[in-house]
Order: sequence, then structure tokens, then C-alpha cells
Amino acid sequence: MKQEWFVIVNPNAGRRKGEKDWMKISGLLVEHDITFISIFTEHRNHASKLAKKYIEAGFKNIIVVGGDGTFNEVVNGIFSQQRYHPTDITLGLIPVGTGNDWGRMFNIPSKYEEAIKVIAREKTFIQDVGKVTYVNSDAAHIRYFVNVSGMGYDALVAEKTNKQKDEGKGGTFSYLLNIFTSLFSYQNKDYEITVDGKRVRGKVFSMSVGICKYNGGGMMQLPFAVPDDGLLDLTVINKIGKMKVIRNVPRLYDGSFIKIPQVRTFQGKTITINTLTTLYLEADGESLGHSPFLFEILPKSLKVIIGPLTD
Repeated sequence: MKQEWFVIVNPNAGRRKGEKDWMKISGLLVEHDITFISIFTEHRNHASKLAKKYIEAGFKNIIVVGGDGTFNEVVNGIFSQQRYHPTDITLGLIPVGTGNDWGRMFNIPSKYEEAIKVIAREKTFIQDVGKVTYVNSDAAHIRYFVNVSGMGYDALVAEKTNKQKDEGKGGTFSYLLNIFTSLFSYQNKDYEITVDGKRVRGKVFSMSVGICKYNGGGMMQLPFAVPDDGLLDLTVINKIGKMKVIRNVPRLYDGSFIKIPQVRTFQGKTITINTLTTLYLEADGESLGHSPFLFEILPKSLKVIIGPLTD
């Protein structure tokens, strides 16, 4: 007998698509013989608490109906519970968010029925997980992430987009628009980065650390990322002119922007980032806190359901 699935639904995901489309999604789950119970999230970080509670009650199969942020919350719930090793949990996604960048990496279809067929097949993959220590309210905090963490300009754009999402206005177009409008207020930051003991300094425009390739609704900010190689990928965009940023936005989508002289890429197991002034952070699209940062890799530590034709 197959174990029952616990389905966590974010009703606000994708401009309330989670709520509007739930009847259709739940009907498709039944059609594909997926036995489940479901709960709607009610506030930010609720998905993390629900995942922890129901895993500790015995559930080992979880489906997220939401976007990258909801998925991230559930991952943090998995790593905060004490009953099972994280790789004993099977995690699937039905995307209803706006970016769906983690799903893009693993070929999770955007159409509900196709995504549910992927879950029914239960083809799994053990991926790496990132762990970041950061500061918020003068205290150190830890957040786990499965896709990309952005700092500097990337975090500013994410924060503006998240505020718009909370007002029911956010989306991929808003993210793209915020890339351009935020240019006029952003100030570059002096940084010192240490990657596995190698130290570099400069003045940063934006940087990304991650497990997978995409963020921002399909931008390939970490083109060399392999999700189970035991390494964090780091892309640093050093101080760059505003017009050069605008001209090169299309190159973010195929990863060719890394050829720009102001861009450097690194790989490592441990990355520390220190700045003279405050540098803000987002992880998997969720706005968090600020520098200093410590990034660590947890190799092959999360079992996820993936789509077809994944290398």
C-alpha cells in the first residue's frame, strides 16, 4: 500500500492561483490515484512549520503546490524536523508560482496534469542543499536553500518584487521591470570573499551563490552549476556601468553574461562574504537578512521528484 501524501498548498502563489486552481489540481491528484491530505498555508513560513509537524507525525511524502518560496519553506521544515533523515523524505512540486526556477532546472512541467504525472512516476534525484548563515535583527540565523541565493543588486530586486507579490501585483514581468528601475538608486558595495581559503576583494554590483542554474524567472545566473557535484557555484558581477547592465540583460538568460570582463565565477564547498557596508540577501527568492555571510554545502542531502530528460 502506497503511503499517503501530505500536500501543502500556498493559496497566494501565482497571484492566488494556488487557491483558484486547487479544485482542479486536487481532482487531477485523485484521477492519478495519489492519496493525500492537504492544508493551505496561512502566513509566511507556515509551510515550514507544517512540513516539520507532519513529518514528525509520520509523513514521508510531501507535495508542494506553490512557487520557489513555498518550496524553500518546506525544505527548511524538512531540515528542522528530528524524526527522519532528510533523504528519507520524498519531495515533489506542482508549480503555481511566478518564477518556478527550481522546477526549470529539473524539468517540472508547468501544466498541472503533466506535473502530477511526474509525481505519480516518482523518479527521484538526490540533490545538494546549500546552508547560509546571515544576520537579521543583530542575531545570526540559518537558512537552507535548494536553488540560488542572491546578494547585492539581486537581493534588492527580489525584495521589491516580493513586496509587490504581497500586494498581489508581483510576477516575472515585475521582476524584470525592477531590474531596470532599481539601477538608479543602487550603490555598489566593497566586499571580501573567501572561497575554500582563496581570498578575493572588489566592489560588487551583484552576486549569486547556488546549487542550480536559474533564478529571476529563467535567468541563468550560475551556468556551470551541477546540483549534485558537492560544490557551491558563485557568480560575482563587479562594479559595472548602468547602461552596460541594461544592454546585457538578455545575456542573463543564456548564461553568456559571464564573458563580460566584470564577471567572475568560482566553485567551492565553503564561501564567506564580508562587506564594509550592509549587503542584503535573498534565498530561493525569499528576502532574508544581511552580511556577513557563511555559505556551506550539504552534499546529496535532499530527495526530490524530477521530470523527464534530466541529465
